[in-house]
Amino acid sequence: MPKRILSGVVTSDKNEQTVTVLVERRFKHPVLQKTIRKSKKYRAHDPLNTFKEGDVVRIEECAPISKSKRWIVITDVAQATA
Repeated sequence: MPKRILSGVVTSDKNEQTVTVLVERRFKHPVLQKTIRKSKKYRAHDPLNTFKEGDVVRIEECAPISKSKRWIVITDVAQATA
């Protein structure tokens, strides 16, 4: 099974080697046909502490690193498009 890759914004970088990433998803309500926005925060491993608050990053699913970390930061979206 392939690993999931999500894109989101770093909301916190206060912890050592960890960033909190806010991932937003949009979908249409099945009955009302209105666009709904839902968001969720993921804690991701950032071994070099390179990403700061406000950066747009991509995270990839991985084996558990700690109690709350199951994701790793793979790249900065701004760098990938440039």
